[in-house]
Amino acid sequence: MKFTMKDVHVGNLIHDELEQQGRTVVWFAKQIYCEKSNVYKMFKRKSIDLFQLMHISEVLDHNFLKDCYEES
Repeated sequence: MKFTMKDVHVGNLIHDELEQQGRTVVWFAKQIYCEKSNVYKMFKRKSIDLFQLMHISEVLDHNFLKDCYEES
């Protein structure tokens, strides 16, 4: 089995999902145990650490791995 990363901007995906759920940056920062300023930096990043992305997927109940990777 091989996975290929899609050409997506992960920070934008996270930001959009957070807005769609009506969650605040303050709430999200508390859930992922980081400072609010780091959340804003995350929104600007095209990619992030896989384990962090998995944790964010659990917090927001959204499978970002499916959004970012495709099986080839």
